[in-house]
Amino acid sequence: MASNPVSPLLVVIVDDHAVVRKGVRALLNAHPSFRVVAEAGDVSAGLEAVRAHRPALVVLDIHLPGEPSLPAIAQMKLISPATRVLVLTMYDDPMFARRAFEAGAAGYVLKEAAPLELIRALHAVAAGESYVYPSVGARLAATDDNRRVLDRLTDRERDVLIRVVRGRTNKQIAAELHLSVRTVETHRARLQEKLGVSGLLELVEFARRHGLLGP
Repeated sequence: MASNPVSPLLVVIVDDHAVVRKGVRALLNAHPSFRVVAEAGDVSAGLEAVRAHRPALVVLDIHLPGEPSLPAIAQMKLISPATRVLVLTMYDDPMFARRAFEAGAAGYVLKEAAPLELIRALHAVAAGESYVYPSVGARLAATDDNRRVLDRLTDRERDVLIRVVRGRTNKQIAAELHLSVRTVETHRARLQEKLGVSGLLELVEFARRHGLLGP
């Protein structure tokens, strides 16, 4: 007895650019695994489409007019808990990817991706896995490494590090943090030991290389 064919996964596309929506729709409808059931150009219409169709997948742009799109991920999952959301965006900053995953997204793909990359990502997400575009994933891992580096330091050592890299002398740092110069010297020696560097130049280079400091 022949087995029943697998039903295609229902997909909702939420993007404010009609050309993008039409392109993704054509790509997915040409694949037997997917069937696009609705398109939306903003968050409100996207939520209504999810409510109406309870899709397996939502392809969501990270930047939409009107309401912000990232909080909508949690709303979509409240409406349809089984729905998995993949962000399709032009933003390659790992900060946006982190925020998307923290908001509940299961995948993050750039619009520059090849069509097969998007198909592969959607299959992974539908199977319960997470997917991140490779170049973004590499940078995301690097930022995680930076966080682990910072975790080695105490709050006071971070305060000293920031001021050292900004060119403050030990005496100036002591005055700003209400410490003795000897205490500042001790903090500098400890943070250099923890970071595996020696001397001011290596400390500055380390901090810049790892993106540990803001403007």
